[in-house]
Amino acid sequence: MNISQRILLSIIPALLLCGCGDTSPSGDTAGAADDRPRLAYVTNGVADFWTIAKAGADTAGVDFDAEVDVLMPTGGVTDQKRMLEDLVTRQVDGIAVSPIDPGNQIDVIDAAAARTPVITHDSDAPGSARRCYIGMDNYDAGRMCGKLVKEALPDGGEIYIFVGRIEQDNARRRRQGVIDELLDRSEDPERFDEPGAPIEGERYTILGTLTDQFDRAKGKANVEDVLSRHPGVDGLVGLFAYNPPLILEALEGAGKIGEISVIAFDEDDETLQGIIDGSVVGTIVQNPYMYGYKSIEVLSKIARGEDPGIPADGMIAIPARTIRAADVEAFWADLKTKTGKQ
Repeated sequence: MNISQRILLSIIPALLLCGCGDTSPSGDTAGAADDRPRLAYVTNGVADFWTIAKAGADTAGVDFDAEVDVLMPTGGVTDQKRMLEDLVTRQVDGIAVSPIDPGNQIDVIDAAAARTPVITHDSDAPGSARRCYIGMDNYDAGRMCGKLVKEALPDGGEIYIFVGRIEQDNARRRRQGVIDELLDRSEDPERFDEPGAPIEGERYTILGTLTDQFDRAKGKANVEDVLSRHPGVDGLVGLFAYNPPLILEALEGAGKIGEISVIAFDEDDETLQGIIDGSVVGTIVQNPYMYGYKSIEVLSKIARGEDPGIPADGMIAIPARTIRAADVEAFWADLKTKTGKQ
């Protein structure tokens, strides 16, 4: 063997070792950055409710070592569809979405689920290929809200309901729960009373349901219109987080704060202050912080091949609570701690 052959043989092992090493720009071994799942948390709009959920998702991202992107559509179904398609193109490792119009979004959800794990939160998409739903039973929560109406108006009365979109699964079930409770009906989450004509029971009449499509100006105008057309209305029910504050604004403008019972959903600051002040009877709260936290926990575990703990029925329940004057200050203090507002 000549000297050139000996030199070549000595170089080959070194080249093989280099070829087996990490080729990432950082020079770290095993590509540690690639071990962090890239996850997306998609809301159904922009609201303080979702700010709370974002805090939970961000905290879970730290706890479960995941990269979390929180997206809040401002353009309705079209904007949310674009977000989901973009996330699939970016090859994220999991998506949590609150569908705006689940009945008409099955195809886009299924298309995303064919490429990456998809779960729903806050509002479900029954019949889709999502892995699970994280949230409360909205029909049961609606009945809880109906019970608050009964507490406020034990002798009965005329009610108006305000909500962002009736197309959302959570809104439809929530509204139906209120109606069924006020009319003392049996439980049936699949029942649906079309909005339009008044719905009359023995003690309560639901005069109507008005939607605003997340347009705050429209939401307030809806309340003002009801106060003008139905000056004798007894109770106003706001089913989305921003509805009760808009109800309070309209009542204040009309000089009717305290004259009409306000029954709320969710934990907007103005709603909680209204309970303290006595202008709001109470509110049914979800747990948006845990919606965000649990969604990222589940997606992180799926991405790493771990057991995410999804029940057989596909629902990870986070129960609703009723907040009245006796509970509100402790509840609000805990919420501020979780969201870093203190």
